[in-house]
Amino acid sequence: MLTLDLTNAPRWHDLAPGVRVQLRPLTTALMVATRSDPAVEAVPEEASDEERAVAFAKALARRAVLAWEGIGDADGKPIDPSPEAIEALLDVWPIFEAFQLTYVAKGLLLEQEKNASALSPNGPSAGASGTAKPARPSRAASKAVRTARRD
Repeated sequence: MLTLDLTNAPRWHDLAPGVRVQLRPLTTALMVATRSDPAVEAVPEEASDEERAVAFAKALARRAVLAWEGIGDADGKPIDPSPEAIEALLDVWPIFEAFQLTYVAKGLLLEQEKNASALSPNGPSAGASGTAKPARPSRAASKAVRTARRD
């Protein structure tokens, strides 16, 4: 059963010991805005899936992060979230992985469940017939059949 959180309130997520971020709910509006983010659209077509995932995660985090705790500058002084600081935070591999698992993956699980549904028996594919011609047997298979018949 899908449970709807009608409060739509931001939540705190622990990304590492002593590091947590307050994030907006992962809504449709947030995902759509992230997909059309200039940094995401600028990713070249020939980029790897990993490069696309990093660009998307950073764009999403720039929109989603409202506050954080346990994050400071090089001198150890606490800093507020900024686009540059958020990107630097996601450049830390364990933080990136935790962000993907605790925030992004939960939203994508619903997408995967939706995509795993079987075709509707009365939908547009009902009663559809195959359009491909049956494959002809290869020469080796034909030869084997002829040889087997002689034996």
